[in-house]
Order: sequence, then structure tokens, then C-alpha cells
Amino acid sequence: MANTFLTAQVIARQALANLYETTVMASLIHRDYEPEFARKQGDAITIRKPAVFEAHEYNRATGIIVQEATETSVNMTLNHFADVSFAVTSEDMTLEIEDFDEQLLTPAMEAISQKIDNDLLLLRNDIVQEVGGVAENVAGEDYNYPGGLYPYSDSRVLVEAGALLSRKNVPLSQRSVVVGPTTQARWTAEKTWRQADKRGSTEGLLEASMGGRVSGFDPYMTQNVGQPATTPAPGQPTTEVNLAFHRTAFALAFRPLELPKGAQNAAIMNYKGFALRVIYGYDQDKKQDVVSIDTLYGAKTLDANRAVLIKGADAA
Repeated sequence: MANTFLTAQVIARQALANLYETTVMASLIHRDYEPEFARKQGDAITIRKPAVFEAHEYNRATGIIVQEATETSVNMTLNHFADVSFAVTSEDMTLEIEDFDEQLLTPAMEAISQKIDNDLLLLRNDIVQEVGGVAENVAGEDYNYPGGLYPYSDSRVLVEAGALLSRKNVPLSQRSVVVGPTTQARWTAEKTWRQADKRGSTEGLLEASMGGRVSGFDPYMTQNVGQPATTPAPGQPTTEVNLAFHRTAFALAFRPLELPKGAQNAAIMNYKGFALRVIYGYDQDKKQDVVSIDTLYGAKTLDANRAVLIKGADAA
């Protein structure tokens, strides 16, 4: 039986689920959320950084060493205000939520998800340490590639990236690598990626995930990596700038927007550090019903030493 009316709360709940499931970068980094209202784009906030502890050798004679669990903080600007608004008919608002989701909500949330990931990938400009690819003739060694020539970065560069992070005392857990579609295609063409037993995993390529953990990183692909962090000079090729990082290298902070006064059908929803506002109302100027979905957030590099750039293949 169809819903008699899709409320803003129902829409917000499904929209947030879509956002949580479709983001790539946003799901791999430190997130911060507090129910602070009266925020607007450009406001400065303070977010908590994860606490850092040191493991000591226990000595029974002297006892334990109690460390202060003091969380440090960092200032961040709420510099992004993503919005997707679309007109709806009365027939749209009587659809089952599943149908409404498929026809309107999923495309809207994919747009916001892409914007968030793009904004986070702009933080690559803060990272100065990088590793290069291996350029050599590896016919019959690692690849099943026409002609045997593979003149771009191969996945062995992850070993170098991992070593660089380890030299900076970056924790081994919660490391991820995000690459573009060209790099993904070339890395996964390697025999070691296609032979799961050599990688300790039987997982397939599901959505953004490129399979199980490899060389100490959880690998993911997003098309947004294909968009360079900086604009290349005229005539220069666009090179995928892939990113290997620890979860605490970057932060994404959401703050809820206030519900507008007089809004009869509006809702705010938050889940695991993500937050959205949905307003369903009438646009007097356009004389149509409109669903508006927006979110206010900030993106910031917390520790540039916990990330490394991986120069990949020339993007198409």
C-alpha cells in the first residue's frame, strides 16, 4: 500500500542511509559531529582529535604508568554547504519510499556524495610526501598486459608508501589507499591481485572496494581521484594522484543546520558522524513543491605526515 504522504523525516532517514553507503573518502577518515545549531557556512569550530597513547613496559615494582587521556583539538572552518533541491509532484509524494528513493533520492544523494568526496580529495594539496611508480619491462613477471610493457605505477609502490608511513610512526591499522579508475584497472590486471590466495583474501571487487587488504592497506577506487588536486599546465597530461593514508590524516566534521521558521515539514537526521537536513515545502516563486536536501560540513588535514601521494597513470 502506498504512503499517503512522504514526510521530511522519512525522506531524511533514507537520504542519510544513501549518503552513508555511497561515500568513499568520507567513510575512511576521522569524522566529527556535534548537535550544535545556529551554524552557517564559514563558521569556525573546534573538533577533537583522537587521543594518542604510548605503550610502556610493565614493571611490577613501580606499577602502572597512568597517562592523561587528553584529547587534543584543532580549529576547522565549516567551508562547504552542499545542496540538492528538486521539484516534486503530488504523485511523487504518494510513492512508496522505495520507489521515491530509486527515482529521485538516490540520484540526489549520489550528487552530494560525489561533492563530499571531491572536497576531501582536494586535501591532497596539503600532502608533500610522495612515492613514484615502477617503470620497467615486466613481461611474464607480474602482468598479463599486451606487449609486456607497463610504464606506469604498479601496486608494488604500496610497499614503499607503507614504509614511508611506518617511518613516521603511523599506526599499521586503519590504513587505506584510494585510487582512480585507470590505476585500479592496471593494478587489478596484475596476477597477484587476481590470485586471491596470494593476497590472503577471497573477497571480490565489490563497489568501491578493490578486494581484501594488500600491502597493509585497504584498497578502494573512486572516479573522483581522476580529477587532479591541482590543474595541470596546458599541454601536460592529467595524472591520477592516488592517496595512501591513515584514518586520522584527515577529518570531516558535520554540523546541523537550523530548521527554518515556519517550516511545516522539515527534519534533521544524523548517523555515525553524518548529518543532513531535509525541507519539503512550497516555492511561491516557481509555484511548485520542492524537496531540499542540504548539509553543512568542514574538511581539514589533521596530520600531513599520515598521508602520502602515489603518482599513478595518466588519466584518460
